[in-house]
Amino acid sequence: MQMAPQMGYDRAITVFSPDGRLFQVEYAREAVKRGTTAAGIKAKDGVVLLVDKRITSRLIEAESIEKIFQIDEHIGVATSGLVADARALVDRARVEAQVNMVTYDEPIGVEVLSKKICDHKQTYTQYGGVRPYGTALLIAGVDDNRPRLFESDPSGALLEYKATAIGAGRNTFMETFEEKYAEDMSMDEAVMLGMEALYRATDVKIDASTLEVGMVSLEDRKFRKCPEDEVASFVERILEEHREDDEEEVTEEQPEE
Repeated sequence: MQMAPQMGYDRAITVFSPDGRLFQVEYAREAVKRGTTAAGIKAKDGVVLLVDKRITSRLIEAESIEKIFQIDEHIGVATSGLVADARALVDRARVEAQVNMVTYDEPIGVEVLSKKICDHKQTYTQYGGVRPYGTALLIAGVDDNRPRLFESDPSGALLEYKATAIGAGRNTFMETFEEKYAEDMSMDEAVMLGMEALYRATDVKIDASTLEVGMVSLEDRKFRKCPEDEVASFVERILEEHREDDEEEVTEEQPEE
């Protein structure tokens, strides 16, 4: 039986196919695309991370699913793809942050940490006996007097964004960001923009118990995860906005007597 042309290039090790493709890396990117949606948005006074945890069963305890992690006082990450792979990278990132503190007696830079993680991910596309990490990371933090937001994919590529998303709903989120993002928005407005994108991307009613929101502000330079009651207030606001919009549309569609 004749094998498909790519089959000799995607078994066990990552090697180039004749047309210059790395199939194992492409498969890892597909794992990310199947993951839950995570978004990051830079504001004038900080950075916001938002993740839809997508609870698949009412028997699951929502708080047991963690997709946003604190790395250092001023850095947090959001993940999409294989959660176990993400957890391994988070552990490595935390060690890198502490090594930097012990060595240089100062917090690690967001870009420095991002490059270290990407360098590590890149090695797993280059050597035999390993596979690429099946996860993408959004790395958010503050450097000096400006917010930073980086995206790292399974290949180890690194890009800085004003607003971006990873996971299943990426296209819808990016369309919303392209349409409504503004560089002078506040962190509160950034969260609401993320909620708006999530509202457009999901087929079911959004629920605070299945969302995670994290943020780091320039004012105190501390990353924090929002408690559920704070997330619920954002959810209620976006639902109220769309409720009012729906009522206006119904009123306009009613025929005049």
